[in-house]
Amino acid sequence: MSPKFCNFLLTKVLGWRSIPPPFNDEKAILLGVPHTSIWDFAIGYLYYRSYGRKMKTMIKKESFVWPLSWILKSLGGFPVDRSNSTALMMNIIHEMEKPGPFQLTICPEGTRKPVRKWKTGYHTIAKQTGCPVYMGYFDWGKKEIAMPYKLELTDDARADTDRLQKVAESWHLTPKYPENFRTK
Repeated sequence: MSPKFCNFLLTKVLGWRSIPPPFNDEKAILLGVPHTSIWDFAIGYLYYRSYGRKMKTMIKKESFVWPLSWILKSLGGFPVDRSNSTALMMNIIHEMEKPGPFQLTICPEGTRKPVRKWKTGYHTIAKQTGCPVYMGYFDWGKKEIAMPYKLELTDDARADTDRLQKVAESWHLTPKYPENFRTK
């Protein structure tokens, strides 16, 4: 879909306010919170495409069944086997190190269910590839989407991720399904 059409769908048809992403990196890791619905992917896709960008998104391999498989792939989704997290990260690192743009979207919760501690895999990928990490949000209450936060990485993945959780909490976001999101 063209950027103009995606912007029309997002802002005029669906009524979302879209704040432009503040970066232009060829390679980046983009964290989206809160992730409580498959609709977060759809809104994120329209947002990102409306600025002329293409994202890659990890989606559990079980979702890649006919007829969804070709649709998900055309939208930037790629199947991942979540049973071996080390192999999964190494595969992603390998893909990101290839020439050309690669902007990977990840939901740090790792699921659409409430979790106490976010996953740190994004940190490992970013440190290995040298990619910057940005965090954005879907606020279903305000119908606003943005990517305002750049994470300066340290060598402590857990501390960095805990800091991200505090930032997300300070935003006072309304998830699509509030019962599926926990910031503490």
